[in-house]
Amino acid sequence: MRPATETIPKPMIPVCGKPFLQHQLELLRRNGTDRVLLLVSYLGEQIEQFFGNGENLKMKLSYAYEPSPLGTGGALRNAQGNLEDDFVVLNGDTYLDIDYAALVADFRRWQPSATIVAGRGWVPVVNNLVVAGDGRVTAYRKRHPEGMTHTDSGAIVLSRQVLTQIPEHKVCSLEEEIFPRLIQQGEMRAWTTSEPFFDMGSPEGLRALEQKLA
Repeated sequence: MRPATETIPKPMIPVCGKPFLQHQLELLRRNGTDRVLLLVSYLGEQIEQFFGNGENLKMKLSYAYEPSPLGTGGALRNAQGNLEDDFVVLNGDTYLDIDYAALVADFRRWQPSATIVAGRGWVPVVNNLVVAGDGRVTAYRKRHPEGMTHTDSGAIVLSRQVLTQIPEHKVCSLEEEIFPRLIQQGEMRAWTTSEPFFDMGSPEGLRALEQKLA
């Protein structure tokens, strides 16, 4: 998304007259969420300057800054003091219009370490998950999609205990380092949806999202 992201963080790119992040926050608010922790790094001050404490959105927003890029897992470990016993993690550049309350209820019913939103049947997204008949995720592979059955839709519920598997002050990828451990332990389940997600990290994805939100 350059050159736009040379001066503003990607979540602040305008979509239908609002920063993308505002659409995401309004979606969460409609689903009953009123507290959000934003993990910010590159040009993150712009996000806090725009949204503040969330009062204008009738939400409570707080911020966790990374001193340097720590990856998806390292950023969570850096923010652990601000996290609840279980929490939903969303990508900062994808939009997924699902029932988040139902997702959390499913997580609390089964009580795994993680429940990932697994998309199915939406072409042309490449699959990167295998979901067994009992709902457990048995494989996660970003490369080599052969045999994969579902797609990581950019949302996951995690138990705070997962953070103990993430090293402090180090770069760590949830997808490549932590997910395989949880799968091996039988601790990752899938919550399946046919609802497509929209990745605004490319001009094509941005256009598709604008059509969705228009």
